[in-house]
Amino acid sequence: MKTECQNLILDSRFSIPDIRRVSSFVRRVSIIFVFCLLGFSGCNNANEKTEMLKEIEQLTNQNKELTGRAEKAESQNKQLKGQVQVLTTLPENVRAESLYNLQQIRIGRYTDFFDKDHDGKKETLIVYIQPSDDQGDRIKASGSVEVELWDLNKTDGHAMLGQWKVEPEELKKNWYATLITINYRLTFDITDIVEDFDKPLTVKIKFTDYLSGKTFEDQKVIKP
Repeated sequence: MKTECQNLILDSRFSIPDIRRVSSFVRRVSIIFVFCLLGFSGCNNANEKTEMLKEIEQLTNQNKELTGRAEKAESQNKQLKGQVQVLTTLPENVRAESLYNLQQIRIGRYTDFFDKDHDGKKETLIVYIQPSDDQGDRIKASGSVEVELWDLNKTDGHAMLGQWKVEPEELKKNWYATLITINYRLTFDITDIVEDFDKPLTVKIKFTDYLSGKTFEDQKVIKP
């Protein structure tokens, strides 16, 4: 009986089960569970009983986990079928770019250096990025952003002071809307990057739109 329980554990280690396999697994667990209970009457060794109880508990937990996976997979499958049905009914002249048409990326006017901890020294660069469609409306375009900070007055080959890249997953968390502005709001630590704020510095951005594959660039001079 103990061997049958161990074999069932090994048989149950498969990836992303479908509904039928989970149902079969449930039936097998039920049968083995009954046999295990009946086998207790012939078990005189307390250690064997304890080990068998652990195996039954493990099988029960695996069954619950697999059932949960199956239910989730079934739900996702229904959702995907619904999405496919909607997409197949769209007219042929409707393309992905028509869902939103990113036309421009601009650096917002509030982009600047800030003293966040009020210690008298500016240690934070906040960059506001405003994506707009062909109607001039702000849109939450999905993509990645490369941000660079430059001191264009330097001629020693070290004009670029800092460089950062923000991936789509992080970017979408920084969508910022108020009564007066809607944009992405990105924050960067410049504690060891900028030493002199008494001269103009330049912020450059390159936005890669993941829907169209297009890239957009803009730059802004931050004056003292």
